[in-house]
Amino acid sequence: MNNWVKEFPGAVTVCDKGGIILEMNDQAQQVFAKNGGKTLVGADLLACHPEPARSKLGELLEHPAVNAYTIEKNGVKKLIYQSPWYENGEFGGLVEVSLVLPENMPHFIRSPKPPA
Repeated sequence: MNNWVKEFPGAVTVCDKGGIILEMNDQAQQVFAKNGGKTLVGADLLACHPEPARSKLGELLEHPAVNAYTIEKNGVKKLIYQSPWYENGEFGGLVEVSLVLPENMPHFIRSPKPPA
């Protein structure tokens, strides 16, 4: 794992196209500590998830696409962003990034400037 992502303040988990966990940054290891943390590297991602998440991840591995959503757990809101990764144009697996969202996160709508 690249040095910048190791201490990135969001959980980053990477699996291969077979669903085997390849990498977890420090934050991901902390988030999943009760499930084994760093020892999950080499484990089957699908086995780590209950339904319906397991089926959704299986679908993403079969038909690579982005899956993005928000959750709230124990009063903490998070953005979950699951995306395929590629190497030389070939599907390699999935990356999941989980970010804690601030309570009062602003939302901006940006419009392009009209031509002069």
